[in-house]
Amino acid sequence: MMTEPTRIPPRDDRGTQPAPWRRPRVVLWTAAGVVTLGFLVALEIVARGYGFSGPITEQSREVIFAPESGPLLYGGLALTMVVLTWRQRLIALGVAAGVDIVFFLVRWALDADMNFGNGALWVVLGVAVLGLTRRTGHERTLLLKGTGLGLLLVAGHKTGDTWLLITSKTRATVLDAYVAAADHALADPSWLVGRFLNATAPVSTGILHVVYGQLPLAAALVGLYQLRRVAVERRFPAHHLVRTFLMIGLLGPAIYMIFPVVGPVFAYGTDGGAWATANLWPDTLPPVTDPRPIPFDGITPRNCMPSLHTAWAVTLFVHSRDGSRAMRWAGTFWLVGTLTATLGFGYHYGADLLAGVVFALTIETAMRCSAHGWDRAGVRLVALGTTVFGALLASYRWLPTEMAARPWLFGPLLLLVTGAVIYAYVRTARAARERVREPKPEVPGQRPAPEAEEPAEPAGTTDAAGAAGAATAGTGTTTGTGTTGESGATDAKPELV
Repeated sequence: MMTEPTRIPPRDDRGTQPAPWRRPRVVLWTAAGVVTLGFLVALEIVARGYGFSGPITEQSREVIFAPESGPLLYGGLALTMVVLTWRQRLIALGVAAGVDIVFFLVRWALDADMNFGNGALWVVLGVAVLGLTRRTGHERTLLLKGTGLGLLLVAGHKTGDTWLLITSKTRATVLDAYVAAADHALADPSWLVGRFLNATAPVSTGILHVVYGQLPLAAALVGLYQLRRVAVERRFPAHHLVRTFLMIGLLGPAIYMIFPVVGPVFAYGTDGGAWATANLWPDTLPPVTDPRPIPFDGITPRNCMPSLHTAWAVTLFVHSRDGSRAMRWAGTFWLVGTLTATLGFGYHYGADLLAGVVFALTIETAMRCSAHGWDRAGVRLVALGTTVFGALLASYRWLPTEMAARPWLFGPLLLLVTGAVIYAYVRTARAARERVREPKPEVPGQRPAPEAEEPAEPAGTTDAAGAAGAATAGTGTTTGTGTTGESGATDAKPELV
């Protein structure tokens, strides 16, 4: 009796068998793009209603007019260039510098505003045009992902600025009195660290200003380190620092609308001007009275609860754990320096920092699980972090007087619930790492892929590096980034502590 021969599915443009997860991932990326675009359009409309331009307008005008931040645009270019070969990177940098020189000369001749960065934005957009017109299949997707990553870095910054303006226009009162009262349970760390920095200035303040201001640069360096092999492997790792960084910046300002706080240096210090309750920070502790909302100006952003600088620094620390010893030490230094600066400069209360830690670890877990697959431990940790974060905000708002009256109870309790989230994250991460290290059992009847077979060069690839990367992706060989050759594989190594 003759049996019908097994039919082998056709290969895709990378020389690999079509993966069953590919269509769902395409749908997911499309849905994410539609949601992001809809969010930006909605934010643009709201901003226009309050008399200022939104993120789409601000980013579009930088194609021609002087950019707000040249280093930010070149940071976006650096993220885009992870998909390019070294030769293509040199060409891209040369083109960006050439365009900036032309813009500089024109602006100098017209006596217009001077800045740089237009060239970087032009090159990022050019990579998108190149991907759409001169590449197909996986190579086109890779270039578009690189472009999206670079543009999202800039758009995230513009979105954050728009959010802050909206908070200052829509929240006429702030809740600093509630947080200041609750902070008595933590021994008023902002006042303590503020006095310490005043005593050790200008050395301590000079160093911490650099640490606080250059946190995005430190994150970009760690992100570029994680993405350093994209050009060779022709794929992005399933999870990396930039994903969590952008999500924190997207979701965090929404909490500002719920819990508007300006910080002790504004509510109780000289920076608040006539709107400050009194000139108390950092020499005199605010009295513990029945807290009430404080009317405040329409300019100062309500950007304290939670502390996003703390959340970003925690994320940077977590992702630096898989780097070299120098990177691990740098991640620790930036975390400690950022926490000290946020308190010592009067930008945040201690309660803000605890909320920022829980916020960061919850989002990091959710982003890692979305990339590598949800398991029971991940679901429990996200649920725990969400519950603790909500409980912190509720206690700051509704129990501040009780917390100030019983610091011996509520202080350790606040630290305990935050420590519980930290412990759960470390334990879950270690367990996930052990599962990755375990050998996978062979599936009965599954034919191993031939190791000696070299897949055909993908369409549109113009150099040997691209072909070598496609071959690596096609065979599923484990790479130096800790993930397998097929993005989205279930045995991909997550970014863990």
